[in-house]
Amino acid sequence: MKDSISIPGQLDSAGIDPRRFEEKILGYDVLIKNGTLIDGTGSPRRSGNVAISDGQIAAVGDIDGLATRVIDADGAIVAPGFIDPHTHYDAQICWDGAVTPSSWHGVTSVVMGNCGVGIAPCRPESREIAMRDLVNVEAIPYGVLEQGITWDWETFPEYIEAAAKRAPTLNLAFLAPLTPFRHYVMGQESLERAATPVEIRRIKALLGEAMDAGAFGFSSTILNQHLGFEGRPLACRNASRDELKNYCNVLKERGKGAIEIALTRQIGVLDDEQCGLLDFLLTESGRPVTFIALFDRDDIPEAVRDTLRRAAPMIEKGARPQTSPLPLTREINLRSPFSFAAFPSWKRVFADTSKEAQLAVYQDHAFRDQFREELKNPLAFGNWERITLHETQSENLKSLEGLSVAEIAYSRGQDGVDAFLDTAIADDLSCEFTMASFNTRVDRMTELLNDPNILIGLGDGGAHVDMLCDCGYPTYLLGTWVREREALSLEEAIRRLTSDPADMFGITDRGRLHSGLAADIVVFDPTTVGSTNRGERRYDLPGGAKRMVMPSRGVEYTIVNGEIVYASGQLVGSGSGRVLRS
Repeated sequence: MKDSISIPGQLDSAGIDPRRFEEKILGYDVLIKNGTLIDGTGSPRRSGNVAISDGQIAAVGDIDGLATRVIDADGAIVAPGFIDPHTHYDAQICWDGAVTPSSWHGVTSVVMGNCGVGIAPCRPESREIAMRDLVNVEAIPYGVLEQGITWDWETFPEYIEAAAKRAPTLNLAFLAPLTPFRHYVMGQESLERAATPVEIRRIKALLGEAMDAGAFGFSSTILNQHLGFEGRPLACRNASRDELKNYCNVLKERGKGAIEIALTRQIGVLDDEQCGLLDFLLTESGRPVTFIALFDRDDIPEAVRDTLRRAAPMIEKGARPQTSPLPLTREINLRSPFSFAAFPSWKRVFADTSKEAQLAVYQDHAFRDQFREELKNPLAFGNWERITLHETQSENLKSLEGLSVAEIAYSRGQDGVDAFLDTAIADDLSCEFTMASFNTRVDRMTELLNDPNILIGLGDGGAHVDMLCDCGYPTYLLGTWVREREALSLEEAIRRLTSDPADMFGITDRGRLHSGLAADIVVFDPTTVGSTNRGERRYDLPGGAKRMVMPSRGVEYTIVNGEIVYASGQLVGSGSGRVLRS
């Protein structure tokens, strides 16, 4: 694959003095030649070229001409840039305009503000609450947020304008998360109760203001594990049906937008109450609703199929369950124990997150006994054989690295709970465990990935930064599921990464290789594209804090609004991204 500045050479070879020509006369800004084009619609691939001018796709097909820059894409796939429908970069965009690591994986647009949690609107006196919400729900360290968030806004429109002024590398699409809207109007009472009619009108007006400023809808959650400030239920969990009806009507009145909701309290399982809520949101908004999380569980083998059967009437009305093509592999550190937030016994751990308080809880026999009881009917837990001691700081524990908790327990004559907690305490809560769960069965995942009603996403970019990184799922899908396992066609995989999420949220100018649309394009090698299902550690967050990242393979070029931002494994451009508006 070759990349060159081509105009002088083209003109010289023709015996023409390049100095005689102004830029507009010279032709295209970028010409991608000799590639295999997959346009994002599911249509069969074809050979051809793509021309880019002024940030848009100027022409597609059998074209030629002069260009400032020519990319020879022989042997490569040329596709629309990928759109990630589920990220939590709401804070990260303050310190990382490149939106890494999503930008390494051919992603050109991200949808933020998912799961009802975010940082706008926010009054100065509520900033700590907003940050603590992100700590508990999205497992982002408080020190990172304290150092990294710029707080150069108060209202939601000011927030997205501040994002635009930072000139991000990728395109940013915003959902309006209900929690900060309820905080803004109700204060701390939003953590305790439903809104009054007067408060509902004020929140509805603010949501309308957000939609008019360009938001692509709103988000919420009902998950028990979504605990916010002081370990209390995230504020949007207290919203009444009357509230939700009014917020849905904001979308219905404008005829645009979508809803995202964390709906399945028991991972992958949709019960009667949740079916009712899903139907309610669809009916009252008249807009699409995507819900999470549709993960395959081998401990409940038919859960996903049962959920899809139960959701079928709502899917007909526009519901989109969302899954990830990755097996969920998490690093667990008991200083940030999000993986256990669904268990009532662990509320004490989130109420006071100082190390001293956490150690006291973990040593408490009553806490351990309650946790044992809850494990008899777990909501989001595999077994102790799937939890492995990955790394310790204590030399006395090094011999245990690589062993499962079940193996450690057996060697000590303990049960899993005691072995797990005692090991963590002995390492002053510094040790890292790895837990593999969900989406591990190849046959069942093949079935899910080929269901066109399922939205592929759940990358969670920007969240759970010290325990997992799933936002490289586009390259994992292309490498593992398309090339290696041949579970779905390349054309269908690219459609699911591009036009499908664009259509879901109403992003009308992206997601397809068509003339006149924005020039968001990825060029990749189909023989090498991919990533792993486990991230690598970096210490590049504000204050040098740890995060997990997932490097990519085979992504040759990522182009955002006509500008090359990523080439051959390196970020090479910035500032070409835009705030997208509904």
